[in-house]
Amino acid sequence: QVQLVESGGGLVQAGGSLRLSCAASGRTLSSYDMGWFRQAPGKDRELVSRISRSGSSAYYADSVKGRFTTSKDNAKTTVYLQMNSLKPEDTVVYYCAAGTYYGVTYYPNHWGQGTQVTVSS
Repeated sequence: QVQLVESGGGLVQAGGSLRLSCAASGRTLSSYDMGWFRQAPGKDRELVSRISRSGSSAYYADSVKGRFTTSKDNAKTTVYLQMNSLKPEDTVVYYCAAGTYYGVTYYPNHWGQGTQVTVSS
């Protein structure tokens, strides 16, 4: 069992940057494909980015491609989401997840508690 704790959210002006961190305990991150999701009120949770177990490959949703970067430090058991050129529509709660990417689908099994990102215009 792995426990995930996100941090790094907050309030930033449009065009600014934030870096979210997801610290894991209980099991090494090399055992999981890690994902970043976000969820607006009343909407489904959306996969924003995914990074492979080795950290060698990543996926980004079209809405964040070119602005967000995911990285993974297996030794430190932490995964990061660097968010640049933030827009007001990026204002939601962000969650990290530990799971498995199989075929064309990512299956999250463990979730963090979420961290709020607010981008002011």
